[in-house]
Amino acid sequence: MFDPKSIDLPVVDIIDEVNDKLNTQNTLIVNAPPGAGKSTLLPLAFLDLDWLEGQKIIMLEPRRLAARSIAERMSSLLGEKVGETIGYRIRFDSRVSEKTKIEVVTEGILTRMLQSDNSLEGIKMVIFDEFHERSIHADVALALCREAQQVLREDLRILIMSATLNMPQLTSLLKSEAVVSKGRQYPVDINYEGDIDEYVMAEMCAKTIQKAIKSHEGDVLAFLPGQGEIHKTADSLRGKVGGARIHLLYGALPQNKQRAAIFPDKNGQRKIVLATSIAETSLTIEGVNIVVDSGFGRHSQFDPNSGLSRLETHRISRDSADQRAGRAGRLSPGVAYRLWSKVTHGRLTDHIIPEIEQADLASLVLEMANWGIS
Repeated sequence: MFDPKSIDLPVVDIIDEVNDKLNTQNTLIVNAPPGAGKSTLLPLAFLDLDWLEGQKIIMLEPRRLAARSIAERMSSLLGEKVGETIGYRIRFDSRVSEKTKIEVVTEGILTRMLQSDNSLEGIKMVIFDEFHERSIHADVALALCREAQQVLREDLRILIMSATLNMPQLTSLLKSEAVVSKGRQYPVDINYEGDIDEYVMAEMCAKTIQKAIKSHEGDVLAFLPGQGEIHKTADSLRGKVGGARIHLLYGALPQNKQRAAIFPDKNGQRKIVLATSIAETSLTIEGVNIVVDSGFGRHSQFDPNSGLSRLETHRISRDSADQRAGRAGRLSPGVAYRLWSKVTHGRLTDHIIPEIEQADLASLVLEMANWGIS
């Protein structure tokens, strides 16, 4: 039998408290910093509890890469292959079996499950990981789960987890308690490089990476808004970073290239990983203790005048900046270079704007109609 307390991760300290609260209430919030082990260790701590009664846990991950990686990590802790006790289901790919007790799924998959079976028979718990990202799918799935819980399944447990949640707002809305893990974040030195023009973002990011690798040891993780900026930065860096290997990391990449970016280099070479916000949460890229943050992200914005959505580049929020910087301090002390000024940092919004406030709501209306809400 696997003992989660045998793993030296900060979340071990709250396992008993979480279990005690889930014995007496059906909804709980867990707040734990990056690297605490909430995504991999906490779900495993529920496997042998009496209330699970041989039923399943569904764990929602916002991104396909994270869903696959977390399932692989949990399976390795159990000494198994993916698809046995731990499985995953993402678009066009699934590894589950009759033995599977924890399924890691992406957002659209959970919504489909709820629509096809409103009471989620055979499922005892739904975990919403990285809920602070506030995607429209996660918000809808939580609303549907809450209604199923209140009307059909009082025994269905809902666990909401994140590192940077707006805790007072969420605990008030859900009338739920929160358990906080202090974590074990190593210190990260923050350097503000001054404001940059987004049109020269790739060039400035490349220059900052060159400066960082000369000044510090370890691998580099750089955050850029999209594929275009990532490829431009890579082009600017080639031939200027000594023996370091340049890796790209974004959702559309083939799986083997994504894995190469995440795992340590087989030959022990230094790595520079150029990533979108896909690397902001859930993934631990081993060896990273330098973060270079462009300060920009990209999301779909609905334009009511044209009736169309378009991708827009925007300043990230303060909690996203903290998440990104925290990547440098997950395994050892680190340093973060921010390509903006302290003054600009003070003007950033505190939290991510929920997607439901800026996206096309046509799909939401259709989901609600399918659920029976007019």
